[in-house]
Amino acid sequence: MSALIVVDLTPTDKEKLSAYSTLAAPTLLPFGGEFLAKGPIEALHGDRAFSTKVVIQFPDRDSAVNWYHSKAYQDIIPVRELGMVSQFHLVG
Repeated sequence: MSALIVVDLTPTDKEKLSAYSTLAAPTLLPFGGEFLAKGPIEALHGDRAFSTKVVIQFPDRDSAVNWYHSKAYQDIIPVRELGMVSQFHLVG
């Protein structure tokens, strides 16, 4: 069964966020990850804590977890932290 990583984020530095995005996308490939959705959100019910959402699909839960904990991804987390405030959620 496929698994999703859902990222809620609010940009804090657009240049750093752009650099992070450029670095992060290739790290998904070895784990079969692909973007399903990425962009600003509109709250249809309740308060909106973040301005943007990203949904990444993986073939299975292990692939998603292994991607997040991979050296390639872990190495770019400092750039992520400079570019946005975020929460990552694993579904599936």
